Amino acid sequence: MNDELNTLITGIYVKIDDEMEWERCVGRPPQLTDAELVTLAVAQALPGFHSEARWLRYAHTHLADMFPYIPKQPGWNKRLRAALPLVKRVIRMLAVDTDFWCDNQWIADSTPVECGRSRPTVKRSEMAGWAGYGYCASHSRFFWGLRLYLVCTPTGMPILWALANPKMDEREVLQAMLDLDAGLVSDRPGLLLIADKGFASKEFEKDLTMRGITLLRPSFKREKKRKGEGLLKSVRQLIESVNDTLKGQLDLEQHGGRTHEGVAVRVAQRILAMAAAIWHNHKSGAAITRSLIAYDH
Repeated sequence: MNDELNTLITGIYVKIDDEMEWERCVGRPPQLTDAELVTLAVAQALPGFHSEARWLRYAHTHLADMFPYIPKQPGWNKRLRAALPLVKRVIRMLAVDTDFWCDNQWIADSTPVECGRSRPTVKRSEMAGWAGYGYCASHSRFFWGLRLYLVCTPTGMPILWALANPKMDEREVLQAMLDLDAGLVSDRPGLLLIADKGFASKEFEKDLTMRGITLLRPSFKREKKRKGEGLLKSVRQLIESVNDTLKGQLDLEQHGGRTHEGVAVRVAQRILAMAAAIWHNHKSGAAITRSLIAYDH
């Protein structure tokens, strides 16, 4: 493990341990605390260990001094699958602890998360009913799995995220995400939401206006040029870059999950790793806050 990654996971552990100090139960402490579990999850995702067996061999060899107890694969898998609510909390915790949390410009997009390719896999998968067939226009291909919906700041810090069947309407998914966390919008007057043409709809835009959100999206050929559209191209590249970070550096589509809980927590683990890198880069004054290069080797 290089010095930069060692510094990051130390900072993450201290942050989480301090925030959760009041929640510690009276009695015998667990062999692997929640703070250690989340820190190890970040340490696994950033260097690209998508094989749990390979990751645990590495952790037992190189991280035993920092983490006195590291479970074997069945125990690790069980703890990680049960940790989804905890991982969600830590993502939000890190986002709130940066200046980016107060940004009143959000970028929304969705990207495929493939969960299987062969027909036999699709038939016997426990994901059936949640996952489904969808089409990725960016890569001109069909896939079987889910779509990851991500709302983030221009710096890439995650604000909201969700996994949904690819056949679901993108606008309905985003509306549901905003309904579940309505306080985020009410705390940001003049919020600007930047999205692509897939979110175009008079009813959807009216709903956003009632929430106090202005939608900035590309215009169709039959439409007049929309206000602010000239700046849209460079801004849209930011969310494509965020998706590329999740897929290219954090191996989003190599999550290895086979169940609902397994897929959800492994996607959350990668979002957490990106949020942790942005948080640490921000706190350390790095020139590029979303760069993971220092931590991926």
